[in-house]
Amino acid sequence: MKPEHMKLLRDKRWRINNLYFITDKQGKKVRFRMTDEQIEYFDGMHTRNIILKARQLGFTTECCIIQLDAALFESAKCALIAHTLNDAKRLFREKVKYAYDNLPAEIRAANPASNDSAGELVFSKGGSVYVSTSFRGGTLRYLHVSEFGKICAKFPHKAREIVTGAFEAVATDCFVTIESTAEGRAGYFFDYSQSAERQQLAGVPLGQLDWKFFFFSWWKNKAYWLDPTDVVIPQRLTDYFNELHAKHGIVTNDGQRAWYAAKEKTLGDDMKREYPSIPVEAFQQSVEGAYYAQQLTKLYAQQRIGAIPNNSHLPVMTFWDIGVSDSTAIWFVRQVGTEYHVIDYYENSGEGLRHYMKVLKDKGYTYSEHWGPHDIDNREFGSDAKTRRELAQEGYEIDGQKYQMTFQVVPKIGINDGIEQVREILPLCVFDESKCEEGINCIENYRKEWDEKRGCWKDRPLHDWTSHGSDGFRYFAVAKSARKPATSIKMGYAR
Repeated sequence: MKPEHMKLLRDKRWRINNLYFITDKQGKKVRFRMTDEQIEYFDGMHTRNIILKARQLGFTTECCIIQLDAALFESAKCALIAHTLNDAKRLFREKVKYAYDNLPAEIRAANPASNDSAGELVFSKGGSVYVSTSFRGGTLRYLHVSEFGKICAKFPHKAREIVTGAFEAVATDCFVTIESTAEGRAGYFFDYSQSAERQQLAGVPLGQLDWKFFFFSWWKNKAYWLDPTDVVIPQRLTDYFNELHAKHGIVTNDGQRAWYAAKEKTLGDDMKREYPSIPVEAFQQSVEGAYYAQQLTKLYAQQRIGAIPNNSHLPVMTFWDIGVSDSTAIWFVRQVGTEYHVIDYYENSGEGLRHYMKVLKDKGYTYSEHWGPHDIDNREFGSDAKTRRELAQEGYEIDGQKYQMTFQVVPKIGINDGIEQVREILPLCVFDESKCEEGINCIENYRKEWDEKRGCWKDRPLHDWTSHGSDGFRYFAVAKSARKPATSIKMGYAR
């Protein structure tokens, strides 16, 4: 090989932009060249990277090429984790193996690879690229996790395995990248994104194990443009684009607005999740399989989740999901005219009834009624033989005085019927975003269970961290739909 060629091969950027071929969206063989967004990531790569993005920006393709190049020229051990097994097989076949097979023959001959059906290329000089849905064991120089937000949402056990297994296989000074569109306000991807964005905004220097936040919006990509001739932009979208400009300095031209309007017709409520304009939009949009996606999207759009008026002169109702060995969740609601102001939320676990009664007392609200689930009469708190309703009625000594409360029992109906009643009552609700943040996260991420074998949603809720808050809110909807008259104040000090 000529000396000038050897010099070029020592330049990683040149190799990535000149050696490798991929297929474009039309299925044609093209040389891989980094886009502006991909260059920004490549130049800014940290030891730990998190990419929140619009769809189809090609970061998984770029990371496949980066890993293949590192395995070939740096003898690095690399792994890419995909959302599903079919995705893993496709990425290996269409990205990694295709790029390797189309390298110049002399480069392949200088470092030949063996491959097997498990989705791995192993090179004679020691490097390797492994593509699957998980990784545990061994050490890695590069790890890329594709659609990590969706993995966290559909397969939380897999997400935990990735965090405790695959992440731990990467040394501190090596490289991890997780990228995804958003999938709800919960899970590792959401938590890491929020923390990384806050650190970036605060200008706090990154340590090797800190996540560096990358956000790539649709409006930064030149391809997201459509001839605006004869395209009518709805007034609500014109208002939306004007607000982006006024609040965030985001300028969009007519072609971009036309593209956005056309795309939204297809994606509907999923538009902001798939093509966010600002980071917070991505996490405020519908979650796949979520029961209340449409209702919450409308609440956000109508600004019914945020700061709420002070109506402290009005009494508060509480709605409980009571756990024995797990969490107890309590919603605090005021009826204000025809609306329900959801003013507070509390959840804890491993505590007895006395603890929760003290929480209610310390919050200082005036209470009108308390609602518990139907099993409040046949299950116990701790070892006491009395039911929880009886214990509450008898009361406890709190801060030197006897404190009592009377529960009403929510009518027992099927879960799916209760979910429908939540959908009906949500448009009447206004939420205090600060005090109810944990509870809002519960109902926003409450979803159907995913059937991995059949590849579809089951007709029942997934039992996870969202269940208790969502069950408590469902009891609120069922109790209020029953239209039972409010009772007098049923909680206070014994006289």
